[in-house]
Amino acid sequence: MANRVAIFVDGAYLDYLLKEEFGAVRIDYRALSERMAGESDILRTYYYHCPPYQGNPPTQDERDRYSTQRRFFDTLDRLPRYMVRLGRLAYRGVDERGKPRYEQKRVDILLGVDLVQLAAKQNIQEAVLLAGDSDFIPAVVAAKSEGVVVKLFHGERPHSDLWRESDERIKITRSFIDSILLRPTS
Repeated sequence: MANRVAIFVDGAYLDYLLKEEFGAVRIDYRALSERMAGESDILRTYYYHCPPYQGNPPTQDERDRYSTQRRFFDTLDRLPRYMVRLGRLAYRGVDERGKPRYEQKRVDILLGVDLVQLAAKQNIQEAVLLAGDSDFIPAVVAAKSEGVVVKLFHGERPHSDLWRESDERIKITRSFIDSILLRPTS
């Protein structure tokens, strides 16, 4: 019998990798999950992100970006065994160049709570984490203490402590990305 795995995707981190390391390619998210799971049975893929910021009242540009992102989240949510978990984006003023600054809220804790609950209830034997942030270390440690094997999928420079704390580490390469590219439908 294959191990049961839950996959945890930090959507903002994945967006960053796809844009900065692979030239803004578009991927097949179902194929992503299948590749990360390997031979294990997928309980569910949890995808964490924030909808774009909207002021009060929102500008037309904000409404358009929100609507586009909402359609993407809805598409993911309809994939088999996918669950989209959303935090929120908080406006934090402007930087020294006058550009607006935003901060994700609740995303890391949502991921951490889901990982720890599934581990503590013994619903999974493996946790696959696509992330690069050290905020996930306490959840990784807790899952490992419950006997869960934690596999980290990462880009060029994950946080060194997260990398060290994970049981297995898989660098996302060009060939990995090429194998999950979104193929045009006829």
